[in-house]
Amino acid sequence: MSAKRPLIVGIGGTIRPGSTTETALACSLRAAEAAGAETLLLGGAFLATLPIFDPRDGDIVEAQQVLADAVRSADGVIIASPGYHGSISGVVKNALDTLELTRADAAPYFQGKAVGAIIIADGWQAVGTALMSLRAIIHAMRGWPTPFGAALNASSGLFDQAGACREAKDAWQLSTVAEQVMDFANMRAGS
Repeated sequence: MSAKRPLIVGIGGTIRPGSTTETALACSLRAAEAAGAETLLLGGAFLATLPIFDPRDGDIVEAQQVLADAVRSADGVIIASPGYHGSISGVVKNALDTLELTRADAAPYFQGKAVGAIIIADGWQAVGTALMSLRAIIHAMRGWPTPFGAALNASSGLFDQAGACREAKDAWQLSTVAEQVMDFANMRAGS
């Protein structure tokens, strides 16, 4: 009998189809798949369907339920955001706010899960501050930010037409995030 494959959920991107951020997230999820994971990408098109989260609103739309259920089921999570004005994007923040739906769960938010962070920006300053912001949010949401967070500078064009990294150092960053999320998920499964 084979063991259950860990589920790694990817959340991120922008509402622009084929965004650099979503491409980076997809690369990281492929590395998780290569390490034995089942993956689910909740990318920009999905994020665009989420209404602005209102904690007072009792009506939950299907996309909000899908997001909450995916994170509940996940053994690990990878979040990718563009760096906008020193922090994460509004659509990614709204998705994270939506996880308030899990607050009454026995394991709310990201509790007990490793969460990898990927930031893409057109400059190193925005990459650094946005990565710090995302890691602080993950920690506040009771997740275990992976020791390594990917910080990619998009000013030079990161991916080829097929969605592969042009630079080995960028591919290494994205696969390292996936490997660390997988390592933690596998350790948790073994305990």
